[in-house]
Amino acid sequence: MFKEYVALTKPNLVRLNAFAGFGGFWVASKWDIDWLLLLYMLIGSVLTMASACVINNYWDRELDKKMERTKNRALPTNRLSPTNVLVYGIVLGIAGVTVLFTLVNPISGWLGLLGFFVYVVIYTMWLKRTSTWSTSIGGVSGAMPPVIGYCAVTGVVDEGAWLLFALLFLWQPAHFWSLAIRRVEEYRAAGFPLLPVIKGIHRTKLQMNPYILLLIPTGILFFTYGYVGYAFLIISLLGGVLWLVHTLIGLKAQDNNKWAKTNFIISINYLMIVFLVMIVDTNGIG
Repeated sequence: MFKEYVALTKPNLVRLNAFAGFGGFWVASKWDIDWLLLLYMLIGSVLTMASACVINNYWDRELDKKMERTKNRALPTNRLSPTNVLVYGIVLGIAGVTVLFTLVNPISGWLGLLGFFVYVVIYTMWLKRTSTWSTSIGGVSGAMPPVIGYCAVTGVVDEGAWLLFALLFLWQPAHFWSLAIRRVEEYRAAGFPLLPVIKGIHRTKLQMNPYILLLIPTGILFFTYGYVGYAFLIISLLGGVLWLVHTLIGLKAQDNNKWAKTNFIISINYLMIVFLVMIVDTNGIG
């Protein structure tokens, strides 16, 4: 049963976001790390993100029964009580936000609450069921972890925070739509009005390109404002161009599933490599 409760937190998603939070913290710290503050930031962020994921699972439990990917989760199969899961999610959230407000700083706490609210209320409870804009607007919550990490050090939302936000916000739609294209019929059967379900796969491919294109100047601005060095500039440019070219090629791809799988893999590797290079090649905030 312990594993079931852990699975509700979506560990892979939480790990990815925790890494992004670590990256934001490191960029702001200029290699002068307050390790205790970093630990508190990670604990608070992870608990808050885990809470949002648990409540997302609670709210989607009936719709999850309709999808092959999710029908065997603990709630759709009645292996866990919905009431217990809801209480579990609320407790995680209270603990996470409390850590951010009291042991990190108030701005990190407010950013954590903002990410939680967008993911649970705006995305899960509202847009996921009603609009093709769910993916784009829901990206606000996914962009919070590196900003929380950054502001844990700086205590202010400045251009560095906005650039970190932009990097994650722009990355998410194309990343998620690559997955959605592969599972479009599952989402259609479950009643989720995602872009490939409502507007079609070709329109989705077209709409991925502006997000990826804007990642390129975002990387340049990191360098321009002095947060990173030449290694980051080169890697982010090469990664962005590679991803953009593959996405443009996808407009004429005959095998959508094969193309989308490769595009999804490229998106994951782009983010991981960019953040790793950002950490290694950071020039800090001054």
